[in-house]
Amino acid sequence: SEAFQKGGRKGAKRVMIVITDGESHDSPDLEKVIEDSEKDNVTRYAVAVLGYYNRRGINPEAFLNEIKFIASDPDEKHFFNVTDEAALKDIVDALGERIFSLEEISFGLEMSQTGFSSHVVEDGILLGAVGAYDWNGAVLKETSSGKVIPLRESYLQEFPEELKNHGAYLGYTVSSVISTKHERIYVAGAPRFNHTGKVIIFSMHNNRNLTIHQALKGEQIGSYYGSEINSLDVNGDGITDVLLVGAPMYFSEGRERGKVYVYTLQENRFVSSGALIDLQSYQNSRFGSCIAAVPDLNQDSYNDLVVGAPLEDEHQGAIYIFLGFRETILKKYKQRIAAADLAPGLMYFGCSIHGQLDLNEDGLIDLAVGSLGNAVLLWSRSVVQINASIRFEPSKINIFTKDCKRNGKDATCMSAFVCFTAVFLSAHFQTASAALRYNATIDERRYTPRAHLDESGERHTQKGLVLLAGQEHCDMLQFPVLVTGGYHPCPFSLEYNLGCKVSPCCSCCPAQVPFWNGCNEDEHCVPDLVLDARSDVPSAMEYCRRALRRAPPDCSAFSLSFDTSVFVIESSRRRVAVEAVLENRGENAYSTVLNISFSRNLQFASLIPKDDTDINIDCMTEDKHPNKKVCNVSYPFFRAKAKVAFRLDFEFSKSIFLQSMEIYLMAN
Repeated sequence: SEAFQKGGRKGAKRVMIVITDGESHDSPDLEKVIEDSEKDNVTRYAVAVLGYYNRRGINPEAFLNEIKFIASDPDEKHFFNVTDEAALKDIVDALGERIFSLEEISFGLEMSQTGFSSHVVEDGILLGAVGAYDWNGAVLKETSSGKVIPLRESYLQEFPEELKNHGAYLGYTVSSVISTKHERIYVAGAPRFNHTGKVIIFSMHNNRNLTIHQALKGEQIGSYYGSEINSLDVNGDGITDVLLVGAPMYFSEGRERGKVYVYTLQENRFVSSGALIDLQSYQNSRFGSCIAAVPDLNQDSYNDLVVGAPLEDEHQGAIYIFLGFRETILKKYKQRIAAADLAPGLMYFGCSIHGQLDLNEDGLIDLAVGSLGNAVLLWSRSVVQINASIRFEPSKINIFTKDCKRNGKDATCMSAFVCFTAVFLSAHFQTASAALRYNATIDERRYTPRAHLDESGERHTQKGLVLLAGQEHCDMLQFPVLVTGGYHPCPFSLEYNLGCKVSPCCSCCPAQVPFWNGCNEDEHCVPDLVLDARSDVPSAMEYCRRALRRAPPDCSAFSLSFDTSVFVIESSRRRVAVEAVLENRGENAYSTVLNISFSRNLQFASLIPKDDTDINIDCMTEDKHPNKKVCNVSYPFFRAKAKVAFRLDFEFSKSIFLQSMEIYLMAN
């Protein structure tokens, strides 16, 4: 027939298969047809289906003889008969093996589907052949000097004979990596191996043997681990840094979310380094259906990665951009591009991705993304680096200088200079400009702010500006500082982003304005607090001298009348006063505290500063310690060389009687 005269591979075996359930109606021509087939070396297989004869009880002898005549000799190899139509499936394997055996050394490659995947290398093309060797698959190499077809035995190390009927599909995808020895090593995926998938890393030799260096195995049945593979030289040094293996049907949290495994090269072996994170894919997304290594997209000198998730958003699809850094890939995606945001009607966006060309000649690599019936071109945008800085004049808040007003009160005037410079990373954009918005905030965490950025009392201000490439732009923001307590540094934050809707990120530049503490250059204050106190309770010697005219019997003792360490309290006394002076002979003392404690038979009455001083002393009682007072002295700081005199008054308790009284004063 014409089928045997045109097409087909030169030297290929010719096979005819006849399947029938009855005798022919053109039997006179049968002998001529058989003679022509013999001349053309056509091997004939004939199958007799006896269902019609068995159901009607008809003798099939004449029918069987005709079918045997059609079949090539010997009949035991080329003739089959089955009881009915359903039994045809029982002879499929036997018939297939006999047909394949005709090719002898080519056995196993007839259904190979060579070219199912391909990968270009220096000396040829790698071709995946998923149907080879009973669908276990193989990888072939086409070179200028001929084909390299590895022997089936070369794969037995990782694809044992007992699993040959599982259909591993080796060659579903093929790729290569460059080792630390600068050798090119091939990579191939077998997504159906043992139902969990496998990836082999190997070398191919001209003698048709393989050297398998490493095998990576999938972890989940049906995940199709190894159906997509790509490698990435992140830092551009000529050595592969990362191998990425997709498992797009990976099942997680009740969804076919997909997963991309990351392997890093360590001492010439790939070691698991986690997986890429797809925070949006809590749906049937098949993340990892396509993995594309692309040149530097964000112009940071590291190559990047794009991953497709064609089933996201009800099969509309999306792609994810992951950035390279040093010798690895950052696990969290930097940008998500959804088909739903691009154009209506797009389906399966992200099923294929290519990013190696500058399509619009702007010096930037662009992306071509496949979807059902469409190819979507995405132009890359230039990356601008915004350098922001903040400086203050003066550099510290000098609360000793009051040079402006705030709400009618004396305050310290301060200025903040916020400066921006736009640096375009692409050489094609050195004359470009960028619109910028920023928001400045001061002292935002305090309930009562110590400073405001405008006259309305707001601690926030927003502004917009346009930056020319390479030119610094500065704005001056004035803020008066009115100290209401607390000398911790005043926080100043600056948030900014590009003034366009497509800008995906916002940056922050935090700063703090310190207070000048009024001390020497090392800004470490060394105070010297001196506390002197004296009560109006007389010592024994004073008491006895005043009572000479009618000296008590106790004063007759010689030792008591000259003792200054013993004090005498008369039973008629109702109050005790303490005169005290606190002096700072050193540098400014911040958060100065006077601690007062007294015995239970005393009650605190008052603390009164003397000599019309402007130094405040504020005292508080602790609920758990009623016989203690904590007093802030000139909060927040007690000036250098300052002195304050004050009087403490106590009353004796009418319900608690003790043999003595105690009063302790301590300043720190």
